[in-house]
Amino acid sequence: MTRQVNCGGILIGGGAPISIQSMTNVDTRDTERLVRQIDELADAGCDIVRCAVPDLQAAESLGRARKRVRVPLVADIHFDYRLAIASIENGADKIRINPGNIGSIDRVRAVVDKARERNIPIRVGVNSGSLEKGLIEKYGGVTAEALAVSGVNMLKVIEDMDYDQLVVSIKSSNVRMNYDAHMKLRELTDFPIHIGITESGTPRNGELKSAVGIGALLLAGIGDTMRVSLTDDPVKEVILAKRILETVGMREKAIEIVSCPTCGRTEIDLIGLANEAEERLEPVAQKRREAGLRPLKVAVMGCAVNGPGESREADYGIAGGRGEGLVFSHGEIIEKTTEDKLIDRLVELVSAEK
Repeated sequence: MTRQVNCGGILIGGGAPISIQSMTNVDTRDTERLVRQIDELADAGCDIVRCAVPDLQAAESLGRARKRVRVPLVADIHFDYRLAIASIENGADKIRINPGNIGSIDRVRAVVDKARERNIPIRVGVNSGSLEKGLIEKYGGVTAEALAVSGVNMLKVIEDMDYDQLVVSIKSSNVRMNYDAHMKLRELTDFPIHIGITESGTPRNGELKSAVGIGALLLAGIGDTMRVSLTDDPVKEVILAKRILETVGMREKAIEIVSCPTCGRTEIDLIGLANEAEERLEPVAQKRREAGLRPLKVAVMGCAVNGPGESREADYGIAGGRGEGLVFSHGEIIEKTTEDKLIDRLVELVSAEK
């Protein structure tokens, strides 16, 4: 088990639930827009929000926003250590620095001393695109081992300054390299690990890379906090992160829908039914999350081969053929109806379930 740090009331590591992070993409200096986007991310289920701090004006705006939002804020710092200090003074709950561009040991020490005053964590964030030149030369390029060593080296530097409120991340856009680097990192440190696939791309490609890359790490027992990185609205990052955690069994789905892949025995529009069920049950699922109700399993099946079995395991299910179908609950038939009324009846039953 990793160590544990506290980021503005959100625990990271030490067996705490895996927290979801995202990053704002509006101008941090525009406080009103910043607050609106942070609130949107929080409403979507984001636990921790990171903001770019390119200058002093941005650090001051982050401080104003922090007083108005309900989630912890992380200041993302590159190159200028003085902006890390200013962000801490303005109320940042955590600082992210990059070993590849933060500068000399004295500059790191100045950031650590300021973080110590407020007892806030520092994330050592390594990216494959900004790896230190010395490590690139030593390892013959950007490699999994070089990424792991970069992160661990900076952790050691800060530990030697008698500070241990640390989180580490070593992200690559290459899924295989990212996985191998984290397997190596796990052997080298017990500090909390922030996981993700950096620069994963547009939704079409980025969702696939993130699901595979982050999912593999989670199933290997690696990851205390996570961010999905997409070239898109950051709210979509949060939604995908939740889906990944649900899929690997680390968060319960409010409503889990199972449906068969169709085959030559299918005699109803199962594809249409399954998609409609997913769309119409999503707002029901959201209400159940907000109300803290138990998770439900719903089956949408196309024939008698898997239908009855899945429906025995499901709270509710439908199965049909030749224009008609059956509505089940825990394997027991509730009613027989026409195909066009199957989804309406299913939604009614799930919506009424307490």
